Amino acid sequence: MRVAIAGAGNVGRAIARELLSNGHQVLLIDKDPKALKMESVPDAEWLLADACEISSLSKAGLDTCQVMVAATGDDKVNLVSSLLAKTEYGVPRVVARIKHPKNEWMFNSSWGVDVAVSTPRIIAALVEEAVTVGDVVRLFSFRTGKANLVELTLPDNSKCVGKTVSEVALPDGSALSAIVRDGAVITPHGYDVFSSGDELIFIATPEAEAQIKDCFITL
Repeated sequence: MRVAIAGAGNVGRAIARELLSNGHQVLLIDKDPKALKMESVPDAEWLLADACEISSLSKAGLDTCQVMVAATGDDKVNLVSSLLAKTEYGVPRVVARIKHPKNEWMFNSSWGVDVAVSTPRIIAALVEEAVTVGDVVRLFSFRTGKANLVELTLPDNSKCVGKTVSEVALPDGSALSAIVRDGAVITPHGYDVFSSGDELIFIATPEAEAQIKDCFITL
C-alpha cells in the first residue's frame, strides 16, 4: 500500500516509520525545508512541496496512493489537503489529524475526511476505559461517526456473567468483536461464557451504542 503523509514533523515521521515497518510505501510531504530530515526516515520518499496545492499533489502522484494522512500541526492545512486528496485524486482513505479540539466538528466527509484523529479525545477515551466498569466507552469513530469502536467492562453484577455469547441478543447495528480477559484477546464464539471483568470490544452504530449497556447491565 502506498501512503502519502502531509506534514513531516514529529507526528508525520513517527507515522511513516510505523507504516514502513509494516511493509508499506510512504511519501512524506512538507513545504518547510527544515522539516525534510531525510536521515530520520531513510526508507521513505520525500517531497518538498505544499500539500494544499494541486500541482504539488500531482507531482506527488497522489492518484497512486491508497491512503492520505494529513498530519500537519495546522488544522486548515489538514482540511484542505484532505479535501483535495478525496475530490481531486479519489484517494480511497483519508485520515486527518485534529490539532485543536474546537475544530473537530469540521473534520467530516464534507472535507473529504474518512477518519479524524483527535489526540485529546483518544487520551480521554483511554482514561475512561481504564477506570470505568459497567459503562460503554467510545474508543474510536470510523467513517466520521457512522460506526464506533466501543468498550464495556463487565462488573460483578452483570446479568450476563455466566451466560454464553449466543444467549445475549445484541441490538441491530452492533457486533461483538473481541473479549479481552486476563491480558488475552479472545475471538468470541457462541459457546464462550462471559466472566466478571471481561472487557468487551464492539463495533456499533451510534444508535446501537446507546443500547449495548442495557444488554449486559441490570438497571
